[in-house]
Amino acid sequence: MEFSRELLFFFSALGAFNGLVLSLYFLIFVKPKHISNKFLGAFLLMLSIRVGKSVFFYFNRDLSFHYLQFGLTACFFIGPFLYFYVVSVVKPESTIKKTWKYHIAILAPIALIVGWIYPFKTNVELWRPYIIKTIYIQWFGYILATGFVLRPRLKRLFKKNEKVKKLDVWLLSLLIGNLILLGAYYFTSFIDYISGALAFSFLLYLLVLFLFFGKNRNAVLFSRFEKYMDKKIDDSQATQLLEKLEQTMQAEELFKNANLKSSDVAKKIQLTTHQFSQLLNDNLGKNFSLFINEYRIAAAKKMLRQNGLLTLEAIGYECGFNSKSTFFTTFKKLTGTTPAQFKNGSNL
Repeated sequence: MEFSRELLFFFSALGAFNGLVLSLYFLIFVKPKHISNKFLGAFLLMLSIRVGKSVFFYFNRDLSFHYLQFGLTACFFIGPFLYFYVVSVVKPESTIKKTWKYHIAILAPIALIVGWIYPFKTNVELWRPYIIKTIYIQWFGYILATGFVLRPRLKRLFKKNEKVKKLDVWLLSLLIGNLILLGAYYFTSFIDYISGALAFSFLLYLLVLFLFFGKNRNAVLFSRFEKYMDKKIDDSQATQLLEKLEQTMQAEELFKNANLKSSDVAKKIQLTTHQFSQLLNDNLGKNFSLFINEYRIAAAKKMLRQNGLLTLEAIGYECGFNSKSTFFTTFKKLTGTTPAQFKNGSNL
């Protein structure tokens, strides 16, 4: 093997190897362990297998047909896992957690049955070009579906006053990178077959730089915690939820629990913690702490007017505050006066 071919093999194979390592990182080691990271790992794994097949076949035309078929079968799942990943990031509360299984339940048997009945080794004329083209068309179809999901983020790029987020750049880079890879495999001649592997290596290193340098890592790996993910609760639904929330707070007096968490309240009205935070911020303009403290102060004011036996400190504890200083500070902040002054004024 000439030096130039050795160098070509090194860079193309290194991309496939690094893609494999990165896929295992997302599948096994990355934290938080969220389904979006699993999808990203599966997506990179399928790509790495497909690219690895291209590299070894280009430099060894006697490569086993079983390996060739394995690489092409992996290509059948690149598009689906790209789509699943993007949807799980953009719409974290969507039904993708359930529906992706149905996709795989349909696609996997098709790939296995076709591969079993028409193995590549004895049906080369069928695989080239018919089955291979079908795989690429299916991949392109999922790319289009992914682009449809990302269309609001794509529009931001062309709006002057709209700030483009790092997550937008990341997701659109994956989409464009897939188009480049698909084009490299579909449109190049057999002589330039290695171009797909080289394109993958180049794009992989760009994505790794984006992912692991600066603050980009958090923008991607923790994207589902990005505030509300551009997803507002419908106004009519928000009204119903707020009514339910008010009834629950009044009936169960949850605010009296000094260790109350937002997840506890969210569970009561059948929302996720993030949806509950969104409900408070978007519809009441409050964070959880202010929301609960308003209930506590309202209860404290009622007790200060009606109960002359309890001390101010005891009233604070009774209403859900975990210390005297917190009670006094919060009371003064929300009412503009101290508990003692309010009590004396209410007796006038």
